[in-house]
Amino acid sequence: MDKVYESSDGAMKVLVILGHPRSPSLCSALANAYENGALAAGMEVEKIDLGAIDFDLDVHPVSPRDQPLEPDLERALRFIKWADHITFIYPAWWGVGPARLKGFLDRILLPGFAFRERDDGHFEGLLTGKTAHLITTLDMPPWVYRFIYRAPGHNAMKRSALGFCGITTTRILALGPVKDSEPVQRAQWLEQTRGLGFSLRNGASSHIDRITTKLKAWLKALRLQFYPMTWMAYTVGALGAATASGDWNLSVYWLGYACLFFLEAATVFTNDWFDYESDRCNRHYGLLRAALGYLWIKICFSELRAGIVMSLMAAAACMGLLMDSLAGNSAVPIVILIMTVLGLGYTAPPLKLVWRSLGELNVAVTHSFGVILCGYIFQGGEWNNPFPWLISLPLLLAVMPAIILSAIPDFEADKQAGKRTLAVRLGLGRATLLALALAAAAPLVVIFIKDQPTLRGSFQGLLPWVLPHVCLLGFLIYRAWRQQRLCGRIDGLMVASLTYIIWFGLIPLLHLK
Repeated sequence: MDKVYESSDGAMKVLVILGHPRSPSLCSALANAYENGALAAGMEVEKIDLGAIDFDLDVHPVSPRDQPLEPDLERALRFIKWADHITFIYPAWWGVGPARLKGFLDRILLPGFAFRERDDGHFEGLLTGKTAHLITTLDMPPWVYRFIYRAPGHNAMKRSALGFCGITTTRILALGPVKDSEPVQRAQWLEQTRGLGFSLRNGASSHIDRITTKLKAWLKALRLQFYPMTWMAYTVGALGAATASGDWNLSVYWLGYACLFFLEAATVFTNDWFDYESDRCNRHYGLLRAALGYLWIKICFSELRAGIVMSLMAAAACMGLLMDSLAGNSAVPIVILIMTVLGLGYTAPPLKLVWRSLGELNVAVTHSFGVILCGYIFQGGEWNNPFPWLISLPLLLAVMPAIILSAIPDFEADKQAGKRTLAVRLGLGRATLLALALAAAAPLVVIFIKDQPTLRGSFQGLLPWVLPHVCLLGFLIYRAWRQQRLCGRIDGLMVASLTYIIWFGLIPLLHLK
């Protein structure tokens, strides 16, 4: 049986690829040192010497997939499949690397093996979960290569080649200048490289790298880019109450927003938890979703469950402090309870509103009436005052189109899972027409209510910004429909619909501040 397919005892499987075309060389000595360090750490190690294998460096057909692989390349492909971690060792000739290494990557990183093109034209790496180290030799000081020449070879390998295929480069070791180096310096480099191989006993990443990677995954899962919209609407409500009463409680303001922040975090984590089965079928995740593959590689189920619990505990603590600060205001616990039920009920049973064609309305209500009422009531406003209700109505109509359109990239997966979003229930064409009609209704409502005394001119100057934007939104929807692109990713259309919302919070915010 080929050694590639032998079972291991659970040790990390490491593939060392020597990119120098000649041996012996400093690079070959570095490869041996790295291999020895990895073996001493208990790793399973295999090595490919590109200078010793036989293959054509050039891709002759249009696609490398149509060119038969030589036996050595077939063996190399099996090793890459086998490996958990790949280390490339090569000289950075002309700032990049040997032609043999480039030719090897051209031939081996095949469509269907290393990456694939999705139906929407975007690309997806298929080697996700593998890590890499890069060890390069230079004829200049490493700081010159990095800061003066901007490390072209490192960027090409880390981002354009390995990163494109889903491999995460966790460490780059640049050694130089080589030409006039003394034996003592080379011995130090060999020991440094051996130490890097030995460090694999603690994983391919350093402790700091692992913390940074985990932190980035959590930030990606939080979707922090959308929290400012909630903050803006909440602040409009708070300023509306403060303007009317002349009283502003800063501590209550931030305590109330912290409560909403943690509730929103618990909502998005709960959504990822309960929608896992439908999301994993989704090949066109859009701007409102994290890439499921990335999320579940970096954050496991138990960690996500802990995130949900901790977010709810933090929200509950903020609720308790808020109710202590606003004792006697019976509307506070009621509005917080409603926001909690609606937020978690978006995907969590028994409500599962997004599965019943109510998810879009739920999001629009909570992110308009809900957060504005919270801000208004927390600052001492009365719930039955017309201000929060009137100023929330155009915002609700502006939020709805973005939420409806956000389900378009998820259409196939949601339909397959039985999730009854409006896009699934109405069909893509009618759902986009509904989104356009709601977007157009928002400025119409503003025209009718903007002169109401209770609004205190909050919408003054809004229409010159909103009317051109809604025309742009209509054009983008029409173009997508005309080109039959109402499926897959629609990032441009999503950006237009999401930025449309901002005007209905920003303009009132500027007037009320």
